[in-house]
Amino acid sequence: MNSQHSTTVAAADEEPAMAVIDLVADATGIDPLELDPLYNAIDPEVIDSLCTSSPGFSSLEFEYAGHTIVVERSGQEIEISLEPVTIGADQSLGVTDNDPSL
Repeated sequence: MNSQHSTTVAAADEEPAMAVIDLVADATGIDPLELDPLYNAIDPEVIDSLCTSSPGFSSLEFEYAGHTIVVERSGQEIEISLEPVTIGADQSLGVTDNDPSL
């Protein structure tokens, strides 16, 4: 994913669900306490448990606060990236991509 906003956290250092909230808040300029609860999109415990205790986990993608969130494991780190979700002229949902060749 060609992400406008991303962050990397050590799997053991920070709860990935909190890192998602912090990244979205930073990207949107909205206070984390004013964002919709993450559990309205996905159970935060699922994100945290998959990232920290599932050896076969590689990635997870979901929509939250107008963004497509991708959580990926890379060795001992978790990379979290987001892209704004847009609605095209045909009313279909899509992810913004700045690559003019697409």
